[in-house]
Amino acid sequence: MQATQLTVEHHVFRESLKAFIRKEILPYIDQWEEEGKIDRAIWKKMGDMGFTGLNYPEVYGGLNLDFYYSMILCEELSQCFSGGFTITALVIQYMSAPYLLKYASEELKEKYLKGVIAGDLVSAVAITEPGAGSDVQKIQTTAIREGDYYIVNGSKTFITNGYYGDFFITAVKTDPTKGSKGISLLLIDRHASGITATKINKMGWHASDTAELGFDQVKVPISHLIGEEGAGFSYLMDGLQLERLTAAIHSIATADSALQYTLEYINKREVFKHKLQDFQVVRHRVAQMVADIATTKAFIYACCDLQQLGKYAVKECSIAKLQASELAVRIVSQCFQLFGGYAFTEDFKIARLYRDIRVGTIIGGTSEIMLEIIAKMTIDKVNYQSKSDKSISSN
Repeated sequence: MQATQLTVEHHVFRESLKAFIRKEILPYIDQWEEEGKIDRAIWKKMGDMGFTGLNYPEVYGGLNLDFYYSMILCEELSQCFSGGFTITALVIQYMSAPYLLKYASEELKEKYLKGVIAGDLVSAVAITEPGAGSDVQKIQTTAIREGDYYIVNGSKTFITNGYYGDFFITAVKTDPTKGSKGISLLLIDRHASGITATKINKMGWHASDTAELGFDQVKVPISHLIGEEGAGFSYLMDGLQLERLTAAIHSIATADSALQYTLEYINKREVFKHKLQDFQVVRHRVAQMVADIATTKAFIYACCDLQQLGKYAVKECSIAKLQASELAVRIVSQCFQLFGGYAFTEDFKIARLYRDIRVGTIIGGTSEIMLEIIAKMTIDKVNYQSKSDKSISSN
């Protein structure tokens, strides 16, 4: 199964990326998982190869390539048996840095966007708070202007790259009286005075440094405002479609990698003098997983076509994220079952995949939120419009 627009160049890119992953990433995954920390040198290596700036303009050090290169990157990174590593990479390139490209000043782009694309800086997006998840309008973190600075107070939680990252694209309330129209985005340096970061002990994604952040009278220069004051909510809503699409690609690719890993196991494992793969109950279960992955992947690829065309595909990306994440949980669970008792040990990677995949139905908006978006668009005829005519979807 492949997207209709893939070319010889795309396939060559995939092979070169696979070779890079085999040499520079796979040998270190177990170490990063155990340490709960990814060696920053890998981002520089990826930057040198152009992997951290595939869809970004050449003026900032990017390669200005089409979205299918990003689709391939998401797929191949998801084959690394570490959701923590993969999500760290995806947050940098597709969930935080795009706000810099689309809305930030040239000053910020020169200093921060170029640094991300070069692999010198690690970025994060800080939206979620202890009392505000999918309902972004309920955030309580404030940024009150005093002269040439915003004074930021509040907290964020579940922030990927929040502990070892260099800066945060942060949702704040610059005017608490205006609801969603009082929300703005600020670029906040990780090492600014008054910031605390505490690692969260998670069920999975162990390589990822997910953190809880505290802001206590943090001074942020007004030049670090991203876009217009009060426009942050609309910026975030625009950005969620790319986030959900890449999350969907990650989920289905992880499910596929789990199935391929399981196929290797059942080809070797013998039960009652027969290979596990020879039992009809196993064969039919595998066949159904293959069919489910293929049909879901086809829809996701259609969404990638829409992204490449610059379409604001809220309904389609919500469906993709919903179906892929829910299916991935089922697929990995079934694969886990086929390993029997060995699945419950750390000697086999299926245990890690089982832990990591579960959060896919939560990140970027829960499955319940996806269902409500689809219901609103289908039943209530809600029509979500993009607030920006800029995109990193294509060259």
